[in-house]
Amino acid sequence: MSETDENLRDRHTDLAPADRVVVSYPADLSDWGRFQVEKDSFVAYLRKTKTDRVRQGDVWEEFVGVGCCGSTLDVPLRVERIEGGETLGPDTEVAYEVREACGIEGGWHVQSEGGPNEI
Repeated sequence: MSETDENLRDRHTDLAPADRVVVSYPADLSDWGRFQVEKDSFVAYLRKTKTDRVRQGDVWEEFVGVGCCGSTLDVPLRVERIEGGETLGPDTEVAYEVREACGIEGGWHVQSEGGPNEI
């Protein structure tokens, strides 16, 4: 089976929603970045957009905001576990874990006196 065929096979609408998905973010993500990815509206966004097959080890580079000077923050989220299904659904619980740092430094000096680790 070709890689294209395998990718198309993963786009079924008949995938069972998971009960719970555990996602990790890097330890050096700022407090502001953690606030952004853990808030209800971002979890709702994940539930609406991650409707293809979800697998342990998948990495999603997710945009979480733009600062007043055009700075952007993209956060690498990694699927650590998926329990009871194959995709995210409207009732899937999304839990977070912290993994090793990756040099993200996700804050904005222009919005925070303390620099990258302040909200």
